[in-house]
Amino acid sequence: MNIRIGNGYDIHQLAPGRALILGGVEIPHEVGLLGHSDADALTHAIMDAMLGALALGDIGHYFPPSDPQWKGADSLLLLAEVNQLILSKGWQIGNIDATVIAERPKLKPHLTKMRETLAKTLNIAGDRISIKATTNEKLDAVGQEKGIAAYTVALLMRVEG
Repeated sequence: MNIRIGNGYDIHQLAPGRALILGGVEIPHEVGLLGHSDADALTHAIMDAMLGALALGDIGHYFPPSDPQWKGADSLLLLAEVNQLILSKGWQIGNIDATVIAERPKLKPHLTKMRETLAKTLNIAGDRISIKATTNEKLDAVGQEKGIAAYTVALLMRVEG
């Protein structure tokens, strides 16, 4: 079987007046993630893992923050585009394993909805996406609630046929 593995990482600052969106799900919180698009750090890390698996660069190459067309963009739409690129090159997602690091809010109640939303966007079964949440035990900028980060690994498989 022909497989490739990629990893992705993203971090965004928390800021007032912004929605907190992770995995395409808006999560109630007094602050949200700051960025050119919707700043969905989890979805961005997934895209980078997918692109990295095929040595296709990173999301900044395809959706540069200097381009006004991506201002406020829905990261799920960008994820769908990245998925189409992967499929067009003869690959598909085997599985995705992600970890989101945030002190607050507690993400456990939202993990199932994130998995469902991402699986629907990627047109794959929900059991092919794992999302875990942890804290940084109050250490560094994430631990001091200045941001939220995500790490992701994606396994891609060559489509047979």
